[in-house]
Amino acid sequence: MSNESSVLQRDLRHAYPCAVSAEGHYIVDSEGRRYFDASGGAAISCLGHCQEDVVRALVEQAQRLDFAHTAFFSNVAVEELADFLCSRAPSGLTHAYFSCGGSEAMEAAFKIAHQYFQERGEGTNRRWIITREQSYHGNTLGALSFASNDARRIPYSAILLRQAKVSACDLYRGLNSGESHSDYTARLKGELQDKIDELGAENVIAFAAETMSGSTLGAMPPTEGYWHAMREVCDRNGILLILDEVMCGSGRTGYLFACTEDGISPDLLAMSKGLGGGVQPIGATLVAGRIVEAMRDGSGILRHGHSFMSHPIICATALATQRVIEEQGLLAKVRADGKVLHAKLAEALDSRACLATHIGDLRGRGLLRAVELVAEKSSKRPFPAELHLYKRVRECALERGLICYPGAGNADGVSGEHILLAPPFTMTSSDIDFLVETLYDSLEQVFSELDIF
Repeated sequence: MSNESSVLQRDLRHAYPCAVSAEGHYIVDSEGRRYFDASGGAAISCLGHCQEDVVRALVEQAQRLDFAHTAFFSNVAVEELADFLCSRAPSGLTHAYFSCGGSEAMEAAFKIAHQYFQERGEGTNRRWIITREQSYHGNTLGALSFASNDARRIPYSAILLRQAKVSACDLYRGLNSGESHSDYTARLKGELQDKIDELGAENVIAFAAETMSGSTLGAMPPTEGYWHAMREVCDRNGILLILDEVMCGSGRTGYLFACTEDGISPDLLAMSKGLGGGVQPIGATLVAGRIVEAMRDGSGILRHGHSFMSHPIICATALATQRVIEEQGLLAKVRADGKVLHAKLAEALDSRACLATHIGDLRGRGLLRAVELVAEKSSKRPFPAELHLYKRVRECALERGLICYPGAGNADGVSGEHILLAPPFTMTSSDIDFLVETLYDSLEQVFSELDIF
């Protein structure tokens, strides 16, 4: 695309190819080049692109009812989507609030949590929300305040809210040598309790974290028992548990709600990305019945809202997306294909010995996977940040027709690089082969150009 573009782009010095069409698993640019979307953009396009049932639902809803403001109406689409999600949600989540994205969904969760304690007459003292290092919860000022993505936070640090942090659950870099998973879980449990004690439980609103980390830490699953431990600490201290499933939810790990695999229920849960498959922008915040009851019995008002909340076209599109996933049995496919993808990523390294020395970890659940790159495997030493290795890999893969989602800063906020993979739930075995081969070819090319081998 020409540098004369009037669009305020993410990178003002980069000329982006212009996407003109998409079908199935591919995006086509104005030069006719095809790109296999192995990351769903940012884990969004779970059904690929232009899925006919979803597009049909969008058009039919637009022809029937395009918009009705929530100050005056509910609508059929939002009622049906709320029923669909809440009837399948973890125990206790009974109501849903719909916005236009993940940042808005998390912002709503934080504000509803605060309002809950206000309705109970405890709002004056409770002002702390505890989150984790190497986390990300959105780009609005409130959500960004509670995140730990340095690249996004530091430019706005002067206007962000105060933070209270505990360690991430990081099995690659956080687990001590010789430490069992259960001991590591106990250590993290103790750290959360210590932080609550430091702040005073009466001053804490909630503990909020990604059920499984997304792009900041790089698809890091929790230890077995981690979420039971965190839930216990929250209950013991009378604070809420907020789960961020913006990236890892909506089927991405093989479950509609990622926390189902961990066997726990939060008090609030945020969804987005794969909820609507990218066909329309949508976020959802699921809320426990006891929170809704406190608001209903108190002020009777949700003190938060947006102009486009519960938008009928957005909700109809999301409902169609989730019905396709359910009717085609794609959640089971995601779980199975995730294991295949992981195995093929590991097996392909056997014939690429030089490359294998710089892949420190393969991890994830379902079809949310990460490949961590390291300068030295034995010490887990990351590459120098000034190499901008992740950008080189992204551009090289794009030239080869593969869209992947490399990221930086997962080791310490500045250094550490990984490649996030979030391919469509509908991909084929040949798609997996192309993904693995093209990704590793791209890595070999970049490493060769940088004389890394």
